Amino acid sequence: MRFPGEILHVYDGGTWTPERIDAVRLPAQEITAIHFAEPADLPALMDPGDARRALSALRARINGCGAALLEDGRPTAPTALDRLGALRTRRTPQRGPWQCGPVPAQVPVRSVSAWLFAPDGRVLLLVARATGAAHLPTPAAAAAAGCAPLGHRYGEEGAHARVAARLTGLPPAADPAYARLLATPEQVRELSDWGPAGEDEVAAVHAARTRLGLPAPARTPLTELPEEGVRW
Repeated sequence: MRFPGEILHVYDGGTWTPERIDAVRLPAQEITAIHFAEPADLPALMDPGDARRALSALRARINGCGAALLEDGRPTAPTALDRLGALRTRRTPQRGPWQCGPVPAQVPVRSVSAWLFAPDGRVLLLVARATGAAHLPTPAAAAAAGCAPLGHRYGEEGAHARVAARLTGLPPAADPAYARLLATPEQVRELSDWGPAGEDEVAAVHAARTRLGLPAPARTPLTELPEEGVRW
């Protein structure tokens, strides 16, 4: 390191419940308030180097790969999430309550996305190269079998429907603007802004995985799939 230098540590504070937040008591001096921020807003709220460290720490937490070694807030061994800049733009909120089963006939369907399972139990996730935004694919994004309604969320203009299916193959990438990755359902949730109902959706996803006879996936760094596609 250059002189003068310093070693900084960023710690994982865990997930705070509303009860734990309400129990926080600030000291009379130095700290005047606490604020919970969208990750993409950190560069506007913090020193640039500290914002890079915080975002790198969040990506390392989602990857589940242990401590990340940084230089000036940048990983010395970047993962797919680092290379794609995940969390650098605001996530699109979908915080409506989760409902299992198909969308009722009288409710308009605003969007349909799919939980597509690889043989190891992980699911397909798309990340925009230009923005780092992550989202589930459409049912037609890959070759799949056993597609069935999983559930839906209500939005202002209708329902956001989800289906589930087993991946049988992935064709060559049709849109180079998106990277295709495999992630656990929990990692997909952490890259999304679904609110407390995200737990209910992830539980439904694991129930669908069990029905498909697939294993429970271990949390490992997200794997970027080759542009030429894969077959299982």
